[in-house]
Amino acid sequence: MEQREGYVEHIKFRNSENGYTIFQLSSPGEADELTCVGVFPELTEGEYVRVEGDMTTHVLYGEQLQVGKYEICVPKDRLAMERYLASGAIKGIGVTMASRIVAKFGDDTFRIFEREPERLAEIRGISDRMAREFHASFQEKQGMRNAMMYLQQYNISGELAVKIYKQYGDSLRDVLEHNPYQLIEDISGIGFKTADGIAERMGISGESEFRIRAGILYALQLASQSGHVYLPDSELIRYCTGLLGVQEDSLSHIIETLSLERKLKIVRKQTDDGEERQVYSWPSYFAEIAVARMLCNLNQKETIDEGFVFHRLRSIEKNLDIELDEIQRQAVLEASRNGVMILTGGPGTGKTTTINAIIGLFESKGKNILLAAPTGRAAKRMTEATGREARTIHRLLEVTRMSPDGNDFRHGIFARDESNPLETDVVIIDEVSMVDIHLMNALLRAIPVGTRLILVGDGDQLPSVGPGNVLRDILESGVFASVCLTKIFRQAEESDIVVNAHKIRNGEDIRLDNKSKDFFIMRRSDPSVILSVVSELVRDKLPKYVEATAMDIQVLTPMRKGELGVENLNRILQAYLNPQDERKVEHATRGIVFREGDKVMQIKNNYQMEWEIRTARGTVTENGMGIYNGDIGVITKINRFAEEMEILFDENKTVYYPFSATEDLEHAYAVTIHKSQGSEYPAVVLPILSGPQMLLTRNLLYTAVTRATRCVTIVGSENAIRQMIANANERKRYTGLCDRIWECSR
Repeated sequence: MEQREGYVEHIKFRNSENGYTIFQLSSPGEADELTCVGVFPELTEGEYVRVEGDMTTHVLYGEQLQVGKYEICVPKDRLAMERYLASGAIKGIGVTMASRIVAKFGDDTFRIFEREPERLAEIRGISDRMAREFHASFQEKQGMRNAMMYLQQYNISGELAVKIYKQYGDSLRDVLEHNPYQLIEDISGIGFKTADGIAERMGISGESEFRIRAGILYALQLASQSGHVYLPDSELIRYCTGLLGVQEDSLSHIIETLSLERKLKIVRKQTDDGEERQVYSWPSYFAEIAVARMLCNLNQKETIDEGFVFHRLRSIEKNLDIELDEIQRQAVLEASRNGVMILTGGPGTGKTTTINAIIGLFESKGKNILLAAPTGRAAKRMTEATGREARTIHRLLEVTRMSPDGNDFRHGIFARDESNPLETDVVIIDEVSMVDIHLMNALLRAIPVGTRLILVGDGDQLPSVGPGNVLRDILESGVFASVCLTKIFRQAEESDIVVNAHKIRNGEDIRLDNKSKDFFIMRRSDPSVILSVVSELVRDKLPKYVEATAMDIQVLTPMRKGELGVENLNRILQAYLNPQDERKVEHATRGIVFREGDKVMQIKNNYQMEWEIRTARGTVTENGMGIYNGDIGVITKINRFAEEMEILFDENKTVYYPFSATEDLEHAYAVTIHKSQGSEYPAVVLPILSGPQMLLTRNLLYTAVTRATRCVTIVGSENAIRQMIANANERKRYTGLCDRIWECSR
C-alpha cells in the first residue's frame, strides 16, 4: 500500500455518473506529478488530498496509483486556501476574486465562508446575493466531503458512496443508522448482500426485523432468478434460516406481516398431502393473475364456415406451393375460431408452413397482423420464414425509459399498454417457451379484447430464463385451443439433426456412428484434449463445412464452471479466435479482458441502454432503447479515453457501452444451453464429458441439438449423451399460472 498527499494539480478525466476520475497529484518536495485513478465525487483542482492505494503500471499511461481510500484535507494556510478557491471549486470565484478574499480574511477565510458568509459582501465586487450563493456552494462541498468520509469508514466503495449520497444527501447518516436495508428499495444495483455487509460493519443486529424482512424478499428474488414464481412457505423458511441464522418463529411472523403490508401474497392450495402455502412477491402474484385474466378475456369464440375456410386454404396452398396435412388444416381452423390458440411442435413438423397458411387466411380477410418473438435472432428467423417483418416483443411494445423506482415491467417501461394498445387484428408470437411471466404480462396488457392471439412454440424446450413456465402452464390448463404438430415432413427426415432431436425428445437411442452428414461425435475422454478439439473445430474445420464464419459457430455447454464450463471455454476460445494483438485495444475488468473483435453477450435486461441502427455511411436510420438478457454482439471499438466500448448487436444495433456497465457483459464464444434458447446457428459444438445429473437432462440435450441448422458435433463422452437421453428429470419450477387460469375461466 502506498500513501501520498498533495494538491490536485489537473483533472484529466471524470465520469460524472459514477465519479470515476483520473488526476495528477502534485506532492510537496516531489519533482514529478503522480497519476491517480479512482472514484472521487466532486473532487476539484486545487484541493489538498491524502490518498492510499496500490501502484500499478498501465500499458499506455505508465505508472499510476489505484486509489482505494482518500481524504480531502481542509486547507489551513493562506496559499492552500487561495489555491483551492481559485480552482473554481466555489462557483463564481476565480483567481482574482480568490486573491481578494484571502487577502481580506487571511487564515480566517474558511470560517467566514462557513459561519459569517454575509461578511464576504465587504469585498468589492461581491453582493449580498453572491455571498449567500458562495456560502451555499461551500456548504454543499462540505456536505459531500463529510458524507464521503463517513461512508468510507464502513468500507463503502466510492462508486456506491456516490449513489447513496445522490439518493439521500445529508440525511444519509439517519437512513444508514436506522435501516441500511432501505438501500435495497431505494437504489438500483444494491442488493441484500451489499446492504447486509454495510449493516454488519455498522453493528446492526443480525436479529433486526429490518434484516429479516430484507432477507425474505431477497430469498424470493433469488427464487425468481431460478425460474420460480413462488416458493412453498416451508422451503422459504428453510432457506431463510440458513441465510439469516434466525429461528423459524420470527420468520413466520414477519412473513405474515409482509403479507398484511402487501409486500407478499400468500396463496393457500389444497393438495393430496394437505394445505400448501405458496408465498409470492406481490408483483409476481399480480403478474400471474393478470396474465390468466387477460388470456381468458381474449379467448372469445367465433362461429366460422368451415367449408369457406377450406376453400380459401386451397387457394392459399396453391399460391404458397404447399400442401397442408389434416392436423395443419385443423390448426388453421382453430386459429380462425378462437381468440387464443396455441400451436406447438418439434423441428421439421411444419410449424412455419402452418403459420404462413394462417397468415395467408387472415390477410385474405383483410386483417392486419403483427409478428414477434422474444429475441432478435428468433425475430430475424421469423422474418425470413414468413417474408414479413417480425420484431422482438420489446420493440413491439416500444420500450421507454425505466421508471424512477426501477421496477421492471410494472411501471410503464413500455409505451404500449392498455391505455395505448397495439393497433392490429392478429398477434402471432413465436418461441413462446422463452417468454417469462412478466414479459407475457406486459405483452397481454397491450393486446385489446377482440384481437386474435396465436402462440407458437415447442413445449419440450427448456423453460424461460426468467420466472415462470408460461407455455407449459397455458397448455396444461386445457382452457385454450391447441394443436400439436407431430409428423416429420419428408425434407426434414433427410436431416439427422431433426430425426435425432425427435428421438431424444421421446427418450429413444440415437445413432452415433458418424455416417451422418450433419450429426457427429468425436469421442474424447481428456478435458484438455476436448478443449483443443473444440477450438480446432470452431476455428479451422467447421466454417468451411457449413459455409459460415467462426463467429457464427456456437459452442454450447450445460455448465458455467469446470474445465468444460462457459467461463473456461471462453478464455480458451478467445485466445484461439481473437488473440491479443497490439492493434486491438483491450479493457480489463473483474478478471476479464474485453478485446476489440470479441464476441460478447448481455446477461441482464437493461431497458435504459440506448441503441442506434446506422447505414454503411454512418447515417442513423433508427434508434431506441433496451438491450436484453441473451443478446449477442461483437466489440467493434474500445475507447479508453471516453471509457466506453462500441458493440454491434443483432439486428445491426450499435450500442456505446460505458466501462461501468461491463458487469452486464460476458464473452459469448461459448454460452450455456439455457442462454441459447430462441437462437439458431449454422453449426453447434457440444463439449460434454460429465457433470451433475440435474444438468445432464434430456430436454437440455434436445434444446441444444435443435439450435443447429446444418451441423451438430458432440465432443466428449458417448456414455454421457446416453445418460442425458435417459434422464427425463427436469428441475421443478414453482408456478401457479395453470391454477390462476382455472380460477379465471370458471
